[in-house]
Amino acid sequence: MISKALVVVPLTFLLVVLASAAGAQTAFDPPRLPDGKPDLQGVWDFRTLTPLQRPADQADRAVLTDEEASEIESRAAARDAAANAPTERGDEILPVGGDVGAYNAYWVDQGASVVEGRRTSLIVDPPDGRLPALQPGIEMQQLSLAEDLGGTLPVRVRAAGIGTDSHEDRGLAERCLLGFNSGPPIVPVGYNQNIQLFQTSDYVVIFHEMVHDARIVPLDGRDHLPASIRQWMGDSRGYWDGDTLVIESTNFTAKTASFNPSIAQAAGTGIHLHLTERFSLAAEDTLLYEYTVNDPTTFTRPFTAELPMKRGNLVFEYACHEGNYGLYNMLAGARAQEAEAQQQQ
Repeated sequence: MISKALVVVPLTFLLVVLASAAGAQTAFDPPRLPDGKPDLQGVWDFRTLTPLQRPADQADRAVLTDEEASEIESRAAARDAAANAPTERGDEILPVGGDVGAYNAYWVDQGASVVEGRRTSLIVDPPDGRLPALQPGIEMQQLSLAEDLGGTLPVRVRAAGIGTDSHEDRGLAERCLLGFNSGPPIVPVGYNQNIQLFQTSDYVVIFHEMVHDARIVPLDGRDHLPASIRQWMGDSRGYWDGDTLVIESTNFTAKTASFNPSIAQAAGTGIHLHLTERFSLAAEDTLLYEYTVNDPTTFTRPFTAELPMKRGNLVFEYACHEGNYGLYNMLAGARAQEAEAQQQQ
């Protein structure tokens, strides 16, 4: 019995060691720059069909079945096919995508697949996949694309607004101040869902295709700006934790929300927001983006989301105010309606 035990224990230990060694051999070793840090550079596409929050009908389920994921992706493919089909109106054949008006499905890029692993939400903490409760007295500023829904200034939502009396009544993206999805943190929505990363030993640049926002992040250990200096995208400082790039941002302005769950929602203000973002290469074609929102004046607890990004190809020039008459026409149209109403009195 003693001899048998002496044989079994070392053999089991050997199998464990061999398994660990095999796992280590298959772990992804990222390409590196001359300074030895992982090379995160390139264009990264973050569109996805996975929602930020877990839907109510999946409250106790963290992962979709293969069939459920396939059904979601099939519905998205059918939607895109319909958007690409010419539309008939009487004897007239309309261009691809149908009527112009506001953006229709042809111009909106919601993605074609759910995230790898088939998670039911991008939020991974809290475990229920939902945003934490708001602090007492904090309300979600929630608008639609309709006009005159009420609300108070400043408008911290990304799109929509509270009226057309002034440009200040419109959302931040309509005013070309911040993109729908550029954050920070990055939340997939709309279109132009690409970033491009540039990297040296001293800096990382996060360039957003949406509204061509660029964050220049020092990696040299310098202090944050004084608390009296506030910026639209906050004040970011980066460092390496092993092969993970960590970026911590503070000094957001009160004109922005603590968090925008969607283009027409805004929670709290950015004054006390501490945002931590993590970038790491999970595979040659996959950049894992994680972020933690910590704002005890807005939310009852921090929350964390994970968003895998896929390697892309190109970032196109984005012109917002340049040649864009949308906001001007919106306000001018409202003035014309008011003048017409006065003439009819």
